[in-house]
Amino acid sequence: MAFDFIFMLTAADNTIADARTRLEEVLAGGARHIGFKDVGLPLDELRDLSRAIRAAGGRAYLEVVSLDAESELRSAQAAIELEVDCLLGGTRAGEVAELIRHHPIRYYPFPGRIVGHPSVLDGTIEEIAESAKRLTDLENVHGLDLLAYRFVGDVPALMRAVCSVSDKPVIMAGSIDSAQRIDAVAAAGAAGFTVGTAAFDGSFPAETGGLTAQVRAILEMTGKARRLSIAPRKIAVVAHNDRKAHLKAWVARHAKALAGHKLICTGGTGSMLRAAEPGLSIHRLQRGSHGGDQQLGALIASGELDAVIFFADPHGTHGADVDLMALTRLAVFHDTPILCSPSAADLFVAGGLGMHHA
Repeated sequence: MAFDFIFMLTAADNTIADARTRLEEVLAGGARHIGFKDVGLPLDELRDLSRAIRAAGGRAYLEVVSLDAESELRSAQAAIELEVDCLLGGTRAGEVAELIRHHPIRYYPFPGRIVGHPSVLDGTIEEIAESAKRLTDLENVHGLDLLAYRFVGDVPALMRAVCSVSDKPVIMAGSIDSAQRIDAVAAAGAAGFTVGTAAFDGSFPAETGGLTAQVRAILEMTGKARRLSIAPRKIAVVAHNDRKAHLKAWVARHAKALAGHKLICTGGTGSMLRAAEPGLSIHRLQRGSHGGDQQLGALIASGELDAVIFFADPHGTHGADVDLMALTRLAVFHDTPILCSPSAADLFVAGGLGMHHA
């Protein structure tokens, strides 16, 4: 996710009783990342909620707030059964990571010591950052869920410290209830943040009343804050053979904006760009004809890419069309931007890369 917010159908760390009904208001507001807690509703109702989110083209999140071991592992098993996209929270990362090892779930545990309900983040900044580093070293941990504004202390310093030690995405949670806090989250390097109770309470200034207006207001604030974001993006950059020269020129023109971000390329394109722009971070996959396009597809399906820039040849062969159609279908299904011309890619740079500092 390229700095976005996750709407949580929750209040006081519980899934709200009328979550299924309120989901329609959230979708009408434009939210695409939508989550709920592991407490508050029975499993069959959470299953219906998860299915409804995914059927609407959204990405479903389950956040664990249960503190005892048995409940946390039961919630992790529920995440598997519910087929959510992401599992947030929890404090037993080793056990949960092993449980989800063979399932397509992205896992973001809590760093630090979590106490009470509603949850509070305890410890010093140094202790929490050390916990974050240990967690991100685990193979099946894909990121972190930091209860930043449940910490009593210098929250911006805490967020910067955790983001600096983690080479995986960090989502900020807990009492984010203003544009100022959203800006601080972006500036710290987070990949996104959660909002729940504050929206139900009408905490954000909106043009009209109601939950839909709150969601739209948060989306507007998020778009503005995205320009402050220093979180590195993962961007697939690829071209058909007769458009490689166009891509090389485009990358050279935007090299400063792309610095510090990770470019994922199929083999031939990656070799070309490495030679032309050695200062950029370029990760090569297989050549397209050897499975590179399929590797790109897998990255889209697992939610690891922020965008796909694919300079397509309109006069290409039928085989080339098939590859592009397959990637386009996956990008649409998983709500990943796909840009097929220099002018479209220019718009992404203008609005999507933020002010990253290499």
